[in-house]
Amino acid sequence: MGYGAFLLQAVLISLSGVMAPGPLTVVVVGKGARSARAGAAIAVGHGVVEFPLMALLVVGLAPFFTRPAFAAWVGLAGGLVLLWMGVDLVRTMRRPAADAPARRETPALTAGILMTAGNPYFLVWWSTVGATLVLRAWGFGLGRFVLFAVIHWSLDLVWYFFLSSASHRGTRLLGHRFRVGVSLVSGALLLYFGVRFVADAAGTLL
Repeated sequence: MGYGAFLLQAVLISLSGVMAPGPLTVVVVGKGARSARAGAAIAVGHGVVEFPLMALLVVGLAPFFTRPAFAAWVGLAGGLVLLWMGVDLVRTMRRPAADAPARRETPALTAGILMTAGNPYFLVWWSTVGATLVLRAWGFGLGRFVLFAVIHWSLDLVWYFFLSSASHRGTRLLGHRFRVGVSLVSGALLLYFGVRFVADAAGTLL
């Protein structure tokens, strides 16, 4: 398989992971109700975790990330963060967007880092499907590996920016009630994911 064919295959496979709904998608939509650029900042935070992870996979650490105990501890930490962020989003329901500076809110960049690093399913994807793509890309040389990594992350950037822009546009068109609805639904979903992550982790560790 030539590099062009590999890259096309990698893009199609990556899109299945990028566009799959999950905690990070929920955060993008929730924060997008306040800022159209939130998705881009979250994508940068996502990349802060994702790029070093790709490098670690190149040196053969994929089996470490798939260990049940490691995944469980990551899930426990991630679940607690999700519960905290879910409560944080729900609390924004009552506050108009203009009042946002009046209280501390988790920055979008930080949210991107926390949601990525605390998601065990993200690690499992990269340790299996993602690891295969990483090793194939590495086989084409350093330059083409870097190109693959940048293109993969660019898909995250474009998708998350699109989601946050759409959420923000909905807020501008429909007003405060739409933002309240987005915050409520997003917060509830984060609480659901948080409980699920903690329960899955407890089932493995106990």
